[in-house]
Amino acid sequence: MITNDVQYRNTSTLLAQFRTAVENLEAGLADAADKKLHQLQVDAARAQAGDLEAEIAEYEQLRSGATTSFTADSLADVSKLLIQGRIARAWSQRRLAEELGIAEQQIQRYEANGYATTSLTRLCEVAAALGLQISETAHLSASPAT
Repeated sequence: MITNDVQYRNTSTLLAQFRTAVENLEAGLADAADKKLHQLQVDAARAQAGDLEAEIAEYEQLRSGATTSFTADSLADVSKLLIQGRIARAWSQRRLAEELGIAEQQIQRYEANGYATTSLTRLCEVAAALGLQISETAHLSASPAT
């Protein structure tokens, strides 16, 4: 997941490189000694380019402000909701840090580790600063995790 403009620019550059690689690989397919191996390389480069395109599209969609609702499949995914909410608000990590009265680097650390070391209180503060209302439904599984 792309979480900021720097990553967006880097991913866009990387995508351009993969697109060039795909073009070069496709151009050399006819002359390849091992056509099956060469085709696997083409397919792998295309797949990686597709993954990068999807990440870029998700970030652009969030940045457009058109998305106002996000879903999480588990409590562990709440960190993704916070990041998506920040991006959809068009807030930088710096802006969120200023709203919370903490250093920008702290937000960078939180997001880099998926808010894993963050207290529940801080998660609530981040959600409140973003105006993000999170609701979770708990379901009892068939058997407890061991």
